[in-house]
Amino acid sequence: MRMSEGVEWAVHSCLNLAWLGEERAVPAAKLAAFYELPAAYLNKQLQALARAGIVASTSGPRGGFRLARPPEKITLMDVVAAIEGEEEAFRCTEIRRRGGSDSGERNGPPCAIHTSMRKAELAWRRELASQTIAGIASTVEDHSPAAPERVRRWFGDTRT
Repeated sequence: MRMSEGVEWAVHSCLNLAWLGEERAVPAAKLAAFYELPAAYLNKQLQALARAGIVASTSGPRGGFRLARPPEKITLMDVVAAIEGEEEAFRCTEIRRRGGSDSGERNGPPCAIHTSMRKAELAWRRELASQTIAGIASTVEDHSPAAPERVRRWFGDTRT
């Protein structure tokens, strides 16, 4: 399965916003500058997160994005679904019922390939749903204790 780079960008943005606190709004351009990303493209990802209720946006001179709920309540699955959509990764088109492979059974057993792929995707989704932004922040802090302070220092003045 391949996800767009927007997922990576969105998760990193959520992590930075978690370290900055839920009350602090950061402009998309400032978030993009931190990683040297195109601001317009990151803004699209942030808008998708806002539509999903993961971040909130505030307009005006002190506007920007902030987490809409605590990082403990934001899962990787939430972010992936916001950016990539809710559709299943595998789409069974029932080719087993076409051409020479058609056995004539229209109400036969479910497609074994579809069933196997769905089972694997559900396991993947459950794993993403079990991991939160807070958990990722904790892991990063274990490996790089200075990371949150480095982010806070860099974003010191969020006005652009």
